[in-house]
Amino acid sequence: MSTMTLPPPSFDASLATQGATAASAAELARRGHTHQTAVGFEASFLSTVFQTMFEGVKTSAPFGGGPGEDMWKSFMAEQMAKQVAKRGGIGVSKAVEREMLKLQGLSEAPQ
Repeated sequence: MSTMTLPPPSFDASLATQGATAASAAELARRGHTHQTAVGFEASFLSTVFQTMFEGVKTSAPFGGGPGEDMWKSFMAEQMAKQVAKRGGIGVSKAVEREMLKLQGLSEAPQ
């Protein structure tokens, strides 16, 4: 009678970590959403700061003034605030994000 030799069982690590990957993907999605929310908050804050800063700025004729100037100034302040926040801001979003992660039971650095 001949004996048949079977190869040792193989272990597919990808199958074992699928549950962990799903949890990690969900956590990464939550972290991304938290980051975007914190950046959006900082942009709103900066927009208010910039609008207050521009209230006292008057432009002379022929390129300034008129009934629409205040409206366009607010659009400009909003876009400037979004760009500043998107590029790192003044640190408000980092502090807000850190506190939001704590409330969700997550650490600052992803595991």
